[in-house]
Amino acid sequence: MKELIIPSKLNEGDKIAFISISGGRAGDADMLPRYLLGKRRFEKIFSVEVVETPNALSGSEYIYEHPEKRAEDLMWALKDDSIKGIVCNQGGDDSYRVLPYIDPQVIHDHPKVFMGFSDIATWMAVFAYAGVRAYYGPTVLTPIAQPGKLDEYTEEAIRRTLFSNEVIGEIKPSERNTPIDWKTTYTIKEGPREVQYERFPDTDAIEDPNDIIQWTPGTGYKVLQGRGKVRGHIVPVCGGPLLQIMGTKYFPCADIWEDSVIALEHQSVYGSKLAGLHALRAFAAAGVFDKAKAVITGPLDDDSKETILKVMCKEVHRPDMVILENVDYIHRTPMTILPFGALMEIDCDVPKIEILESGVL
Repeated sequence: MKELIIPSKLNEGDKIAFISISGGRAGDADMLPRYLLGKRRFEKIFSVEVVETPNALSGSEYIYEHPEKRAEDLMWALKDDSIKGIVCNQGGDDSYRVLPYIDPQVIHDHPKVFMGFSDIATWMAVFAYAGVRAYYGPTVLTPIAQPGKLDEYTEEAIRRTLFSNEVIGEIKPSERNTPIDWKTTYTIKEGPREVQYERFPDTDAIEDPNDIIQWTPGTGYKVLQGRGKVRGHIVPVCGGPLLQIMGTKYFPCADIWEDSVIALEHQSVYGSKLAGLHALRAFAAAGVFDKAKAVITGPLDDDSKETILKVMCKEVHRPDMVILENVDYIHRTPMTILPFGALMEIDCDVPKIEILESGVL
């Protein structure tokens, strides 16, 4: 894999831009209070200043209709030397529409921390094409602005990956997790009555101890196949977004997949086991799995396990490939951060994973 430029670490007092490069829900009336909580929370917890890119809060309809404005926002944030990092407000499903309007040379010439997940997988590939590391991790609306408070697991992942140039080290499985919750109110039983409260009131608070989140105990990492230790550089892949750029210059080239640990978000797409199979086959046909060292995934249902093992063992002919399940970087809370291209070691016998370098300089 070609060597990527590694951005400088973030520091207290830095200016951070929040951007709607994919979906635009942060600016919608029902979601704006949640966004504002996320902004307050990020500023206070990490002692930074947050600014919005010019169109970040224009709302879903405008953001959808104007992909060129999303591109302008990215170029604006990169070229402004006072801005030290960029965090995406959310994912979405159409980042490919922005690509005709960007200049990859600007990304290369102004390397900065850039973080998001889901549809932001497209931008992981774009930054790699430009020669710069990006970070697959939390967005503003979730989990940074999750109800209640920012969980310790996600906060620590942000601190040690983006605010420290020490080796990241072991990424332990979370002790608990919870689905993404988009509700704007919560209910508390007060005596014989149930009383409804607004989740994101217009106050200076960044926590609500009364908004109790229902957590599920974590179950640790699970080895689907493979043994021993393997090392490879991390390549985050969210299937749908990457399929949309397959055939373009931004789809990762062969040298990126070689000796990689593919961080694959895979489920039976839209409830369709067949669609999930077809997505994996598309990647297989593109040679994605041929020379990879391992695949890590989030939690898998039975259909997804069966599909992955079928493709890897019977179609790609990689029964040797390490496949590790239930890593905390997918569409739930909490989340770790995966720096594109960073060296990861997987020990199947424990099991455990480590990132053997720093995330930033």
